[in-house]
Amino acid sequence: MLYRQRTLDTPHGMLQTPVLFPVSNVGKRSSDNTPEYTESIPDLSTAMVNARAIRNRDPQWQRILNGPSLREDIDVSGDTIIFADSGGYDFHTNEVDTTPAETLETQRQVEADIFGTVDLPLSRDNRKAENQRRISKSAELALGASEIHNGKEHLLASVHGYDPETVRNTIQYLEHNGEFDGYAVGSLVPIRTDYEKVTKIILAARRETNKHLHVYGLGGLTYQPLLLYLGVDSFDSSAFIRSAGNRNYLIPGFGGEPMKNIDNLSYLPCACPVCSSQDFDMVREDRDLLVQHNLWALALELRRFRYMVAAGEKIEEYLNLRFQGNKVTKRAFNIAKQQVRRLK
Repeated sequence: MLYRQRTLDTPHGMLQTPVLFPVSNVGKRSSDNTPEYTESIPDLSTAMVNARAIRNRDPQWQRILNGPSLREDIDVSGDTIIFADSGGYDFHTNEVDTTPAETLETQRQVEADIFGTVDLPLSRDNRKAENQRRISKSAELALGASEIHNGKEHLLASVHGYDPETVRNTIQYLEHNGEFDGYAVGSLVPIRTDYEKVTKIILAARRETNKHLHVYGLGGLTYQPLLLYLGVDSFDSSAFIRSAGNRNYLIPGFGGEPMKNIDNLSYLPCACPVCSSQDFDMVREDRDLLVQHNLWALALELRRFRYMVAAGEKIEEYLNLRFQGNKVTKRAFNIAKQQVRRLK
């Protein structure tokens, strides 16, 4: 197992890793917004935001510049540690309309603690040459940020690739030509069902650098234990929001279950503060309550893994049991286990 624990010194305090960054859809319609959670889940004082989306939304951008801080605007505590990515997802079908300098300025103005460099995600629909252009351009933009970044914030270079060699070579190139506090691997969400490929890509990144390693977009219930097992330091997820929008109730070890499938239960199969204080109908009808429960499910997954490690339990045995009820997640773990054992 490659799991590890570290502490990052950020402008807004010490961050214990591994850690989840819940996505906060700043400025989107209310049905996509993230309800308050940092006060109710004390060990989850983190948030992921999209720098480009914030800057491009007036009057919110002007309000943040002239009035309340971003933390006040998105209703999180003042010591919340914020990861601001470049908004690269917006460029998965479009060309880049920002620069490293503009993105760094935005990230600083929202007082983020961790910056992700400007990047162009890949697509399975693109030709190989187009994806290679995007990989090279992302590396070029990362080096552009490295040249002008001189703050206390952590700068993570966004790295893309659909094979281990490309990811490994890109990290080598960036390590030799720039100065970064870590790396963030992207473009994995579109290929997330190819567990063997995703596992090999993450392992290639982990083996190539001992610096902080973030994985974009794969912090949901299926992948979170796998990422921890593979030594990933942080990950983000919007699965708790999207699942609630589809009226899916997240259950650790099983993933999302449609609320209609558990209509016959007299109580909810969870003891989180939301489910223990609300009846079934309230959670089903109130989207914010369902979002909060789903986020609790993600937080508890991480909390449970940390406890198992601290207690000296055999993690592989725990994960074998943890994934027993779901063929997809069990297969994913078996692939990860095989890959890790080959490193020994």
